Amino acid sequence: MRARIDVSEIEAQTKIRAKYLRALENEEWGLLPGPTFVKSFLRTYATALNLDGKALVEEYRMTQERPSEGMLEPIVSPSQRNRGKGRSQPSGSSRGYSIAVGAIVLVIIVLIVLLATSGGSGKNSPTTAAKTTPTKTTHTATKPKHATSTSQVLALSLKPTAPVYVCLIGDNGRKLIPGTELQAGESTSTYHAKHFEITLGNNSVTLYIDGRPRSVPSSTAAIGYSITKSRGRRTLNANQLPTCK
Repeated sequence: MRARIDVSEIEAQTKIRAKYLRALENEEWGLLPGPTFVKSFLRTYATALNLDGKALVEEYRMTQERPSEGMLEPIVSPSQRNRGKGRSQPSGSSRGYSIAVGAIVLVIIVLIVLLATSGGSGKNSPTTAAKTTPTKTTHTATKPKHATSTSQVLALSLKPTAPVYVCLIGDNGRKLIPGTELQAGESTSTYHAKHFEITLGNNSVTLYIDGRPRSVPSSTAAIGYSITKSRGRRTLNANQLPTCK
């Protein structure tokens, strides 16, 4: 008012609304947005009026603002602070210690499980080997004997195409066909032996050795064979022919 400056001029210069300028003049702090805006408005308004804005802000702060929480904190000596820090450390260290102990226990459990698993498999394997090996050895030792005896046995049958004299000797000199004349179309039984000796009066017959037909070549004399699995059908000399007498 002493400078005869209108509020509208200050409003245009400071960009502060007129109602806020009037509130500053009348110290109606409740109409203003807040302490931060009040201090800013005071500085700007004081600059426009060539007043000491710092002094106005300080006066406002001393009379209107409440002490901050930081200002109300009790004064603590360095020794008390150090003691407080010393007390807080054990909780962090104890937590780290607990984590470390838990990790060690977990590792020990895993190792025990692994050792138990590997140990169990190791114990079982020798026992299994000990049990199975003799069985396999015994089976292998006995199997060839059985296979050898069975594999040497021959099957023999005859089918004449005309009357023919036959003398057939099996194992241990057993007479299977004791010098009999077989007729055409007559089929014999199937005989089994490791070694056959046979005398044929002529070639009018087909031999079936292990199911395979074998013809007899023509001959003017009696024909004889020695038949085995290993040597097959071998022709006998005249003085080797079986006679079934």
